[in-house]
Amino acid sequence: MTDLDRLRHSASHVLATAILKIWPEAQFAAGPPVENGFYYDVDLPHRISPDDFEKIEAEMKNEIKANHPFERIEVSRDEALVLGKQGRLAALGERPEPSKFKLDIIENIPADEKISLYRSGDFIDLCAGPHVKHTGDIGAFRLTSVASAYYKGDEKNPQLQRVYGTAFQTKKELDDYFAMLEEAKKRDHRKLGKELELFVFDDDVGPGLPMFLPRGAVIAEELERLAKETEFAADYQRVRTPHIARESLYKKSGHLPYYAESMFPPMELTEDVEAIKQDPLKRESSETASTLQRSNSSTRYYLKAMNCPHHHKLFAALPRSYRDLPLRFAEYGTDYRYEKSGELFGLMRVRSLQMNDAHLYMTPDQFEAEFNAVNEMYLNYFKLFGIDKYLMRFSTHDPAKLGQKFVNEPELWKKTEDMTRNVLKNSGINYVEVPNEAAFYGPKIDVQAWSVIGREFSIATNQVDFAQPRNFDLRYKDRDNTNKIPICIHRAPLGTHERFIGFLIEHYAGNFPMWLSPEQVRILTIGDDPKLMDYARSIVKELRAHQVRAELDDSSDKINGKIQRAEQMKVHTMFVIGKRDMEAEAVSVRVHGKGNLGAKPRTEAIAEILLSIKERRP
Repeated sequence: MTDLDRLRHSASHVLATAILKIWPEAQFAAGPPVENGFYYDVDLPHRISPDDFEKIEAEMKNEIKANHPFERIEVSRDEALVLGKQGRLAALGERPEPSKFKLDIIENIPADEKISLYRSGDFIDLCAGPHVKHTGDIGAFRLTSVASAYYKGDEKNPQLQRVYGTAFQTKKELDDYFAMLEEAKKRDHRKLGKELELFVFDDDVGPGLPMFLPRGAVIAEELERLAKETEFAADYQRVRTPHIARESLYKKSGHLPYYAESMFPPMELTEDVEAIKQDPLKRESSETASTLQRSNSSTRYYLKAMNCPHHHKLFAALPRSYRDLPLRFAEYGTDYRYEKSGELFGLMRVRSLQMNDAHLYMTPDQFEAEFNAVNEMYLNYFKLFGIDKYLMRFSTHDPAKLGQKFVNEPELWKKTEDMTRNVLKNSGINYVEVPNEAAFYGPKIDVQAWSVIGREFSIATNQVDFAQPRNFDLRYKDRDNTNKIPICIHRAPLGTHERFIGFLIEHYAGNFPMWLSPEQVRILTIGDDPKLMDYARSIVKELRAHQVRAELDDSSDKINGKIQRAEQMKVHTMFVIGKRDMEAEAVSVRVHGKGNLGAKPRTEAIAEILLSIKERRP
């Protein structure tokens, strides 16, 4: 637990104390620190609302001012149960009603685990800690919201009120945090996506299934172009695979049953076996041979949730030698994942996703160089997009869950985790190790990135796979002419189009750099003189001949109205053209967010735009 987590956990105890001072009958469940703050779940007849925050915060300030020490008290299980039955846990004193949620928590504490309480003033709570030394060590805090939550997250249990807050060491940090939240509201990709006409969701299409409008499709295509150029330079080979596959493929890969809950339900199809038998061309086809061998013609198909099984089949399609390795297959494959409706969130959590995916097959000796090359690709992308803060989360397995959450190969887990850990250490990349979050087939790295305003996003992944090459019996001939199983790396440095575009919208606040901007140049004329309009159209034609996304505003509006409309749509560059500009073969350049840059010769202005796009300038 970090120092900030410790401070926030302590603040949750002070929150509970304050609520009890106002409503002594309150019963409490859990009160942990969480990302960006803390909460406490409370069972209370009074419905807490933001209108109550001021008086709760006033009581919290009194507790902080009293500077009570946080005192740890270890007790036996029987002593803890007695206190719970007396209503003394998460309370200011004994009460007629028992501390029902705390009693349930005690019953579920393992027999060999120590039980501890923490006292601060009159408040005593069942808690493993740790805490700050005194309540006075809690810095600046604020309550933020209240929501409903089922006890232990189970809808069969009582519904509680969850009171959220946040705390920091200093008031400045608190103020900076809320300033960031206000800025984040302005940058919300759902809000800007609608205003800038980038993407839509439609009830008839279905939740979590985004559709990109032309302006949003431009961003997706530019990202794909970037990835293809980068991967071509790194000797990747592009492949294409279908959107569905038989159940047998996902059983072979191990995704069934491990990943079944995240996949769409299967489609039940019936093969016309008699028709196949009667058609000699179909009968001889290797594609239908397996169908004829099955006594039951009914077969199940799944929408593709991941590209790796298809790529493994492409690796196995031809004989492979060590001379072919490393082999790098890349695809912008469209995948479908059945995310729960309550977890869908704009472009960040969707059910249809285009992934910047690739699978690298290699010998053990090639692993370090390949893994490093993938990480370098991440870092180059971060530099291009101005991502200065990032962290790689190295996720490992839990030996206790082998055969359940993770494939049951303890030796291979140890070997591949050691290899990955050594590469990370040797490369000096900023990372943290997180247990029990690996993919079911091997250790993985999730890349966390922070936008310019400090919001954290999970945007990419890099996974080591020792299980699927064995499941698919992938082989290559080694130097000694023996068959060997390759190691596979799954990587997606730009993640999915959907999530990465959502990140970029918020990162840039919709003010995309020239190369990524949906509309790069808009020509605005002062008046509608026929010669002036012809001059404007000639500029549009020249720009579009160079693949520049240029448009002409040929409306009858005044120039200020045209400028305002272009600024609202965050058009990157505007060429304002009047009679003098036309006569001088010039344009007046205006850049969104920077204002009027003055008149420039037409050829010079266009050349600068072409160079900016070519170099993908920030």
